[in-house]
Amino acid sequence: MAISAKRNGTKVITGEVRASYAKVWEPESINGSDEKYSVSLIISKDDTETIKAIEEAIEEAKQDGKAKFGGKIPNTLKTPLRDGDEEREDDEAYKNSYFINANRNASQGQPQIVDAYKNKITDTTAVYSGCFIRASVNFFAFNTNGNKGIAAGLGNIQKIRDGEMLSGGSTADEDFDELDTDDDDLI
Repeated sequence: MAISAKRNGTKVITGEVRASYAKVWEPESINGSDEKYSVSLIISKDDTETIKAIEEAIEEAKQDGKAKFGGKIPNTLKTPLRDGDEEREDDEAYKNSYFINANRNASQGQPQIVDAYKNKITDTTAVYSGCFIRASVNFFAFNTNGNKGIAAGLGNIQKIRDGEMLSGGSTADEDFDELDTDDDDLI
């Protein structure tokens, strides 16, 4: 069953995307900034419906943000839709994909996280980097200290299914063999 993307103005509900760098249970501060919840949404280049919805929402956010840009849209404007083949070429998870880094300030509260049936998820191990989700994302203009662009605000998350963890590390099962010994000194 294909999961359709939806757009309403500058808000997009993605189709199925993969979560990466998922900081959705506890907010984090990066380099002393305000604490934020965040996730990188990996979008297959084959999911043209989600990509189109995001591109249209970004264009609408540009129009909505003209006042922040002094009445016209700058030629060089940072946008959140990025090409994984170009910017994360060494990361297999981003191959043949676009990605968006979406976040929300901790002061806005934690995103609501639900399962496929819209039941609230409270198990902090259930949504992780590597699982497949849908996310609500709102695109908006910013002009801060000379930096102008469109940002992606994280709304809520719906877990669709599990996927291989994107931890970059190995598990204890992968690292160790079971010891075959009768030594009573072992735990």
